[in-house]
Amino acid sequence: MQRRVFLLAAAVTAASAAKLVQAGTNETPISAKKFEFHPAEVHLKLGQPAILVLTSEDRIHGFKVPDLGLRAEIVPGQETRLALTPDKAGRIVFLCDVFCGDGHEEMEGILIVEA
Repeated sequence: MQRRVFLLAAAVTAASAAKLVQAGTNETPISAKKFEFHPAEVHLKLGQPAILVLTSEDRIHGFKVPDLGLRAEIVPGQETRLALTPDKAGRIVFLCDVFCGDGHEEMEGILIVEA
């Protein structure tokens, strides 16, 4: 019984992943470490679903995109996946909102949404 449930869950996950690929969803990795995101500039397409795959190299960080109303915690050793579909073109700031020491206020990046 447990094996059937596991196989069903695996099939549903695979089907969901296939739908994301078919829908043109791209994944963009972003790593955080004290005072910087890498890459600090991320290019996305207007109206195209995307997934930001967030990781931390050293400590807990925040990931906030005020203009899009998005926020996530980035925990070392874990992957945080943040789905979004940009609905406006332009340059959108993202930043760390968890204090990580002197230099924290400079920890930001840019989402560049292209039409």
